Amino acid sequence: MITAPQDHGHAVSARLDVPADTAFAFVSDPIALGGWSLGCMNTAPVPGAPGIYAGRSLFDGSETRFAIAADPDRRIVDFLLGEPGAMVPRISIRVVPAEVCGLDPAQCLVTMSAWRGADMNDTRWQQLCACHEAEIHLIRGQCEAAAAGQPVRPFATVERGR
Repeated sequence: MITAPQDHGHAVSARLDVPADTAFAFVSDPIALGGWSLGCMNTAPVPGAPGIYAGRSLFDGSETRFAIAADPDRRIVDFLLGEPGAMVPRISIRVVPAEVCGLDPAQCLVTMSAWRGADMNDTRWQQLCACHEAEIHLIRGQCEAAAAGQPVRPFATVERGR
């Protein structure tokens, strides 16, 4: 569901068939983020800026810089966006373990939340919400594949035989 343009927040959730600790490790990995975040693909560390990463938007090729603030005890990951020294926590992911919501021990819930900045126009906000609707499925699929020993590497070079 895409939220109405006037909304100030948006959240999506999915059940993953992996334990909570596995999901948390996946969503807090800045390099893995480069395979599922449509606005920040193919992430890499920013040289000379420890803890800062950058990726490229599939929409317009623009660069997004981010840092990750992960709280493993609460299984919350805040994604701080912007330029170093002025980053804000605009997106957050929470991993809810099985015992909290009555799931099988090898399952968990993952919820991604975003907050709309006052400077974000309606079109950009609708795009972000639509991306998150797709990205939660990418997170689920890629995390489950990695846990099964079949990691998805969307930017890896693959040699194909004839």
